[in-house]
Amino acid sequence: MSHISEAFKLGHKALITYVTVGYPSIEATLEIVPRLAELGSDIVELGIPFSDPLADGATIQNASYNALHNGVTPATCLDVASRIRRKTGIPLLFMSYVNPVFSYGLGQFVGACATAGVDGLIIPDLPPEEATELESLVSDRGMDIIYLLAPTSTAERIEIVNDHSKGFIYLVSVAGVTGARTKLPTDLVDFVGRVKRQSSQPLCVGFGISTPEQAREVSRYADGVIIGSRLVQLMEGAGWRDDVSRFIGEMRAALDRP
Repeated sequence: MSHISEAFKLGHKALITYVTVGYPSIEATLEIVPRLAELGSDIVELGIPFSDPLADGATIQNASYNALHNGVTPATCLDVASRIRRKTGIPLLFMSYVNPVFSYGLGQFVGACATAGVDGLIIPDLPPEEATELESLVSDRGMDIIYLLAPTSTAERIEIVNDHSKGFIYLVSVAGVTGARTKLPTDLVDFVGRVKRQSSQPLCVGFGISTPEQAREVSRYADGVIIGSRLVQLMEGAGWRDDVSRFIGEMRAALDRP
């Protein structure tokens, strides 16, 4: 069992949180991740800033832009992950895109991830059919690679992703980009149900979950929720420490409620 799989205990709903490395600062990233673990987050995604984050909405695009402006690179992110690993044992995922990973060099990047204590990768623009080499490298290092499914995914695509994804499957709640939303899609229950009938993996829902009520609703039919844009928004304010603590505490309580 991988470190990531351990987050999905029987009867426990996983809370997965996302931060952009270097936003609003490197120091903030180093501080917030151990705090997220203390507050009840089960897994943390570390977003590697990229100039063309096609799966991300305005909030994370802005965070990436500012982190890049601050000089954050994949090498910076690896150093930050290593420093975080010395502070906490929480499973860490890198969320990146194909370009930065391939530019770094597949073997070099995966090796550096393993050395830094990263447990897995999410690369939204890399389909399983084109990831044979990366999957082999990741598996050899005892890491996981997580793939995404959207509401438009066919039965064939669901089967492929189930066969290739390790740790969990990332279910995109809408056919769009990341971003906090006021309402959950009306077809989300059906979408999760379709995947569940074909999948043996834990299923976690992201893209748009921004309130404890939404998290609680999703937890009724999924194995976990992924919180990104709303958390990044909260880190923009001067009082972000208290705001994040309150928000994540409410999310954890909502997921734990009988």
